[in-house]
Amino acid sequence: MSTHMANPQESLQGLAQGDFSMLDALQNLVVVTYEASGLDPQTFMLVRMAALATLDAAPASWLMNMAVGSEAGLSRDQLLGTLIAIAPVIGTARVVSAAGNIIKAFILAEEAAEESAEDGQ
Repeated sequence: MSTHMANPQESLQGLAQGDFSMLDALQNLVVVTYEASGLDPQTFMLVRMAALATLDAAPASWLMNMAVGSEAGLSRDQLLGTLIAIAPVIGTARVVSAAGNIIKAFILAEEAAEESAEDGQ
């Protein structure tokens, strides 16, 4: 799929809600950087999540990375441990913001699951 969307508004809405499937370039970027990193899947995802907290990433970014992290076998305890480990470096305000955005990402995931279940009825 091209990065030129037939409906840019719909594409932006999807991105804001964590649907990265419409932009293959974003998905491919993760695969390429993982392979180039030489890290195991869990370490790779924990590093990405530390970066998300540092950047005060939006819930949709957390949603995508938490889904991939879950596939890599990461637990919520590991995610919390990562936030605790980086708190002295990035500050408590960023860690608290990250926690809030993570909770919002869980809500987005639940809403998406409910919509998917309703569509399947």
